[in-house]
Amino acid sequence: MREFAFELELCAALEERRDAIVARQLGASVADPGGRILDVALVEPGPAFGQRTSMTAAAVPDAAIEADVGPGRWTYWKDAFDCHPERARSAADRAVEIEFFERERRRGREYVRQVARYPDWIGRIVGIENKPDLRSPGDLVDQLRTDVSLALVDEAVLATESYVTGAHLNRIPEEVGVWRIQRGGGELPEIEIVREPTPLAVDEPGIEPLAARPGRTDIGVVSAAEKARARRRLAERAYGKGWRTYEVPACGACELARVGKGATGDATHVDGDGTTEDATHPEGDGTTEDATHVGGEGAPFTSADGAVPATLPYCTWKGRVVDAASECGPDCPGYELAEPPAVDRDAERDARTPWVADPSGAHRRQAGLDRFGSG
Repeated sequence: MREFAFELELCAALEERRDAIVARQLGASVADPGGRILDVALVEPGPAFGQRTSMTAAAVPDAAIEADVGPGRWTYWKDAFDCHPERARSAADRAVEIEFFERERRRGREYVRQVARYPDWIGRIVGIENKPDLRSPGDLVDQLRTDVSLALVDEAVLATESYVTGAHLNRIPEEVGVWRIQRGGGELPEIEIVREPTPLAVDEPGIEPLAARPGRTDIGVVSAAEKARARRRLAERAYGKGWRTYEVPACGACELARVGKGATGDATHVDGDGTTEDATHPEGDGTTEDATHVGGEGAPFTSADGAVPATLPYCTWKGRVVDAASECGPDCPGYELAEPPAVDRDAERDARTPWVADPSGAHRRQAGLDRFGSG
């Protein structure tokens, strides 16, 4: 699973070096939902990011944001939504669960209001397509053309380990930036900028290719307003989801690999042919990195200088980072049923990124307003 390990390590590197929300595997289509999935997305904080972090750690449902509900008045929940009743019910319940809404009952009817007004927190969005080996490009060019013509993200970037030639650059849309991910010589991979991305027209209508056939391509014209809503949905999913969505294998051969600032000690390559090397790099190729394979009790490891490294699921039998969902289990010859190593993903993400796991919460501020008769 070469691309899986590549993706996790790139995410770990980006969150350590960029003041941004980093997430992976997010939908980036509008006219064709699910038609385009971004490997990695970077969402840079906008002007009211601090208000967003104090609101909730979870993604806020788009229907709840669009609802005719404010923080200063109670609204009958059915009157607040302009969508299918089932979607409205689901959005209202979820908004209450994550404390974006609060509710009360009056004479058998349910009323809701926002705990705090939804802020303008989203800055630039960078969409990254991972293709470690350009010798097997697949649908790469079509995917990047979609990113450019739709312009849902502010910048589109291709990340690869391959040596990038002029021929490669000529095949890739010129608006797409190109990063070469180089391993060795540091705690996390170095990112060489081969070509800077050109800013895309996110505030203008976009064109989304839908289906291609000989001599014809069906398209969807996406308005600027539709794109703005889709960007907000993407950013909210990124905020709530992050990139630590992988499973930790329930196997005795599984350990946790620490990478990045605060990782210390010797370890083995987190990918390769099962041989061992001094220090690691997930999905290694003979280069060296500082990282440590550890067990753990769930709390994030903290080094002496206060740094918190990222942890990745490492298999000692395969000698690399593994995707538990697709390659771990009884069919693997090295499988040994065991409790998975404990890791507190939320605490680790909180320590390494602008995201806040346990917000101070606007709920208590709203509760204070109730003493003065609001609502």
